[in-house]
Parts: sequence; C-alpha cells; structure tokens
Amino acid sequence: MNLGQRWIATVGVVVLSVIALAGFSLAIYAAWLFHDMPDAADLADYRPPTATRVYAWDGTLIGEYSKERRIFVSYDQIPTQVVNAFLAAEDHNFFKHGGVDPMGLLRAMTKDVVNASHGKRLEGGSTITQQVAKNVLLGNEATIGRKMKEAILANRIEESMSKQHILELYLNEIWLGYHSYGVVAAAYNYFGKPLSELDLAQCAYLAALPKGPDNYHPVRNKAKAIARRNFILGEMADLGFVTRAQAEAAMKEDLVVQSAPIRAKYHDADYFVEEVRERGVATFGKKLDEGGYYMRTTLDPKLQTAARVALMKGLENYDRRHGWRGAWGHAEVEDGWQKQALASTPPSERRAWRAARVESAEGAVRVEQADGGGRGVLESADVVWERASAKPLKKGDLVFVEPSATSPGLYNLRQVPLVNGALVAIDPWSGRTLAMVGGYSFSLSNFNRATQANRQPGSSFKPFVYATALENGYTPASQVLDGPISLPGAKAGEVWSPENFEKGYRGMLPLRRGLELSLNTMTVRLAMGVGMPKIVDMAKRAGVVNQMDPVLAMALGAGETTPFKMTAAYSAFVNGGRRINPHLIEVVEDAQGKPVLNADQRECPRCQAAFNGDESPRVPPAGDQIMDPVTAYQITTMLQGVVQRGTAYQASSLGRPIGGKTGTTNDFRSAWFVGFSPDIVVGVFVGFDDNRSLGNNETGAVDAVPIFIDFMQTALKDTPVHDFRPPPNVKFSYATGIREAYRPGTEPKPRPVDALEGVLPGAPLPPNGQPVGAAPAGAPPPQKPPQKKPPADLTGLY
Repeated sequence: MNLGQRWIATVGVVVLSVIALAGFSLAIYAAWLFHDMPDAADLADYRPPTATRVYAWDGTLIGEYSKERRIFVSYDQIPTQVVNAFLAAEDHNFFKHGGVDPMGLLRAMTKDVVNASHGKRLEGGSTITQQVAKNVLLGNEATIGRKMKEAILANRIEESMSKQHILELYLNEIWLGYHSYGVVAAAYNYFGKPLSELDLAQCAYLAALPKGPDNYHPVRNKAKAIARRNFILGEMADLGFVTRAQAEAAMKEDLVVQSAPIRAKYHDADYFVEEVRERGVATFGKKLDEGGYYMRTTLDPKLQTAARVALMKGLENYDRRHGWRGAWGHAEVEDGWQKQALASTPPSERRAWRAARVESAEGAVRVEQADGGGRGVLESADVVWERASAKPLKKGDLVFVEPSATSPGLYNLRQVPLVNGALVAIDPWSGRTLAMVGGYSFSLSNFNRATQANRQPGSSFKPFVYATALENGYTPASQVLDGPISLPGAKAGEVWSPENFEKGYRGMLPLRRGLELSLNTMTVRLAMGVGMPKIVDMAKRAGVVNQMDPVLAMALGAGETTPFKMTAAYSAFVNGGRRINPHLIEVVEDAQGKPVLNADQRECPRCQAAFNGDESPRVPPAGDQIMDPVTAYQITTMLQGVVQRGTAYQASSLGRPIGGKTGTTNDFRSAWFVGFSPDIVVGVFVGFDDNRSLGNNETGAVDAVPIFIDFMQTALKDTPVHDFRPPPNVKFSYATGIREAYRPGTEPKPRPVDALEGVLPGAPLPPNGQPVGAAPAGAPPPQKPPQKKPPADLTGLY
C-alpha cells in the first residue's frame, strides 16, 4: 500500500470513528433526553387546576378560591367565534396537520431572521398541539431538547386525542393575563361577561393575548393591543371565518375593559366568604383551590347587605357620640399634597368617601378632594362636631369626606371608628346562616369577630339559666326574691355581692319579671336553687360553650362565647327546643356535578319515589331535642316581654312578634343583643378588640339594639306577619295579669291565700317547697322597697 492509499485509509478510519462517536453520543443524548418523556396518554384524563366558585342561596356569585383563576368548560360550550379567533391567531392549519406544521415552522424561521436582526423575541412556530404539550407536560424551558420533545409529544397527542379535545385543553389551560387562565376566566376578568356574550372584537382581543399578555395590555399598551386585535380580525376574514364587512366593523370598536379583574360583583360578603373558605379548607384541603367545586352557601344577599349596612351605621353612630379624634394626616405644602392624601384609602365598603385636604378652617370649613373631584364646605353640624373636640380642624389637615347626595358643594366629615362588632343572622329551623358580618370593614381587618372573638355575653346568657329552671320544676308562676345577696368570693375572705344595674331591689317577683328587667340578684338566687351543674349542662347542650366552670358568676354571663355560637343557641327557643347545626355551606358538587357534601343529613327513604297518591313522606325536623318544647315556648314568651316591657323596649317599634335579650358586661366592655322573630334569629355584638370599656352607660340597649332594629326593618319587609308557634300540648293560664304557658299539669290551681307566705294565690310551689329567697316561717315580712320609675335605659349588666 503506497503512501496515498495509506493516508486515505487513515482518513477513512478517522471519519468513521467520528461518525461512530457522534452516533454513540447522539444515542446517549437521546436516551438521556427521552428517559423522562411524559406519556401523551396522560392528557386523556387531564383537567387543569380549576377555581372553586362560591354562590349565595339565590345563585349570586359571591367568591372564588383558586391559585390559578380558571373556569373549565367543555369544547361544545365554547362559541365557534372564539375558536376561530384563536385558530386565526395561532394555528391556521390546526385541523390539517398532525401535530407539527412544517410550513408554519418555515414561516416562523423566516420571521426569526428579521426579528434577530432587530433584537426582537424569536417566534417558535409551535402549533396549538405543541403548545398543549409545552404548557401541560413540559414547561417553558427554551432549549433545543425541549423543542424536540415538544414535536414528538405533539405527534403522539394527535394520535391519542381528537382535535376538539386538544382545543378544549388549550383554551382552558392557556395563560391570558389579568389573573386569567383559560378563555372563560379571561372573558369575566377583562370584559365582565360570560364567554357566550363576547362580540367579535372581544373574541379577537383574547386571541391576541397568547403572544404575550403584557405586550398587549389593554391599558398600558392599548395601541399595540388594538393593532394586534385588528390583525387577527383581518386573518379571520382572509380565512373565511367572518365576512370582510364584519371584520371591518369590529376593527372600529374601542377596546374597553374592566379597570381590574373582578371575581364577583357582589362585595358585601367578604367575612362570610372567608369563613366559608376556612371551613372548605378544613374539609377538602388543598383541593379547594384547584378542584373546580361548585359550592352553594346559605347566604341571602339581601340580608347580608342589610347586615353590613346596619352594623357599619351602628358603629359609626357610637363613634360619633364619642367625638372627633382629629385628622389622620397633615400636608403643609400646596403642591403635591394629593399624592400624600391618596396614599391613605378609606374602607373599601365606603365607596363614596374621598380623601380631602382642609383649605380653610376659619368660619365655614372648606375642603378640596385629593382626586380632583371638586371642592366645597363641610355641613354645619359636622363643623360643630369637630370643633367640640380636643383636635379641631386646621388648614392642611387630611380627612375623609363624603359628598352630599342632594347638595352639590356640600360635604360630610367622616371618621373610621375604632370600635368594632359583629352581626349574625340564622334561620332557627334549618340552621342556615343567612348573613354574617365580622367587623366594621374587612379591608381594614379580616379578623372575624362573629366566629373568632370569644367575649363574655353578659345578661344575654340569662335565658339559659331560666330555661334550666323551667326544666327542673319551676313554672312561670314561681317567684324568686330580688334582694341583696352576699356570697363567698373566689378567694378566701372575699365576699361577692352581685348587684342590679339600678342598685335597687323589687322583692318577690315571678320569673318573667326577673328576665324582662335583667335582675342579677334574682338570677343568682335562681341559679342557686337549680344548681350550676345543670345550668352548665344546658349551656353545653345548647352549644353556647364547650366548657364552663360551675360557678355562680357564670349565670350572669361571665363565661366566654362567640356571637355565632350565641345566635345559634337562641334558635332552640324559637324552633321548639332543638339544637340546630348552624352552617354556611349547603351543597358542594365536584367538577363533574357529583354531590360531595350536603348539609342536610336527614334521611328520607321515600323522597325520591314517584308520586303514587299516598301521603307525602314526613321528614323529621333537624337537630337534637335539648329542652322540652313547652320550655322553649315559655322562654320565647318571656323574651317577648323583654321587648314589650323590658330592656329591649326599643325593638317593639318593629311592630312584629319579636323576642330577645340584651347583655352588657362589667365596666361596659361588651354590648350584646340577641333577638328573633318566628323565622330568623339575629345576634349583635359591639366592643373594642382590646376589651376596653365602651364608656359609661354604653349598654346592649344603647349600642346593639338599634343595629338589630335597622337590620330587621329590611329583613321583615314584605314578609307575612305571624306569631310564634306554641306546642300542641301547651296549657295557658293567667299569672300576675299575663297569659303564661305551662306544661300540662303544672298550670296554677286554686290554693288557700295563707297557705304559704310570699306566694301569690294560685302559684305552684318551687321544687324546695317555698319561694326562692323567702323568709322562714314566722319571720316578719320583708319591707317592700319604694317603687322607682324604671330608667329609660335598662341594661343586661352582670
């Protein structure tokens, strides 16, 4: 072999070795690249994470829970116009290629030469199928390896799925900006309407977004967004999806979107929706944010709005009584103060409030809105109010004002209250929570005082003491002494001497008057006669508390509970003595419409049967029986007396059958009222979060009852008037001039007048044989205290 031949052979060997090595390297790379290749068949059952939607009782959307805001819809629910817009924008040949479009790839490569020379982002030339493979199975890594996987997976996806299924995945999965995943969420977020109501121009705009939502932002890049939209409209016309005239008409439309993504247009249920979320997480865990559940709650939007309005008004009224606290800011400079003022926003629930600056405080107080909305003067009553304080307004002060609805140029001075509270409304028959407001403003504090604030209920607990007595031998005709009492205190050598709010005493009184007037000494004697263990047991069975020490102070409301528990517990007085399950979530269905939770667990074997002429099935009432129905009715009538003659007399202005009980704790730290009609129980609580005093004489009657009245005026409007339902076996008899309810056999019977000192004629004996607190036989009768005119402002103080 000569030198030339030897050289050729050597070169050949080297070349073959290089080829072999390259082949071997390529094989290793391919093995490494595809060893974790996803299985395209997994897409057949794939559902992207979908938002759980929360609805009120009447179908109003009130909230959503999601990490990715997505509303999944099947292909047949997506309008053809939307599909065509995305085909025109992303993949003309979608129904023709097998996953990869060579011609589309060639066009993209040609454009990339120009894009590269101008420093622009390169186009990938990916088909819709390739985008599905990337979005669902691969990720956004910009490498050759990922593109190779994408192409192979796209081919496999086309082999295993229909074109319609691929489009369904694509249009539900894709990120479109504005907190929107998928076309349905985008339709709501951008345009505030369902997908089926979008016009041609709006469909084309959504199709412009996959190229980069930020690049075509409807506000920041509006011109580019309209240009891209119009380009897609032209493509749709060229492809025959629409006529040229339709496309040109759509091109003339302005691009108008919502100022921000809005999940629900109803905004009065923030506390309720958050409480539902917490309960949903406890039941479903992380699936709540991605499972696509349909959740129907118990909320009544009309009552919820009324509850928010009533509570905010009541807290603002309290705050105004306690004076102007001063401006929340000050701006000396004349230029640029608007930015400083707008940095502080009023509560989101007070949408009419505006930040403003005081221009002049001499004489009429002149103010100017920070948002440029105008200027004017404060109402004279507000000027008097702020000048009576220790911090009157001065020039440059920053405040919140509200423009007058009737007098242009006139403003009301507004102040955010420091006091807080809660309102809960429950259906006593089913346990449905109709309304819940956990504070003055969710935007200022998301702490839910309805369910999370454990506070002393004061005298609003007393009905459970009286119910226990009626369950243990007492009757409405039983009398108990209202007089001074001293008992051993909690510590050795201490003496506990509970007093009534008025400091006076009334002597022997029937049970009704003790509850109507919220008499502390009478309640303590009654608790001593019944025994605290029985009262504690009643409180637990009613759901007021989980644990309670059996000490007499608890009879006056010294334990702790929440407004939600207290309101639910009162339901037993209205519904015949049953403890209902107070709930917020009525029904939950999964993404396929299968029920996964139902609050009503009552059994009804024949409810699904076809009608055959027989009597309809009788569904048992919900809840466990915790007291005799007659006892429940007796307490109801006594609590009606609280409204008619007692501490909650203001509520009688509603002109309906109403019962309830006020409560005020020591040092006026908490003010309560739990009231009810035959169809709704409402609990109101007012107090500071740090448990400071509300101020002298700030009682349940002063702070909580007016809020109850405001709410009930809306709740009872246009509803039929009917009375509380007495049990069928109840017996009625008059005692002290009032028609009272009795268990059969316990109604008063004629007795000799002198049979026992201190008992009214016809009154049955209490369990111990003599009125509680009565003087021993032979002792001189107690002096009857002088009659005092009841103060206008009675209370449930303990």
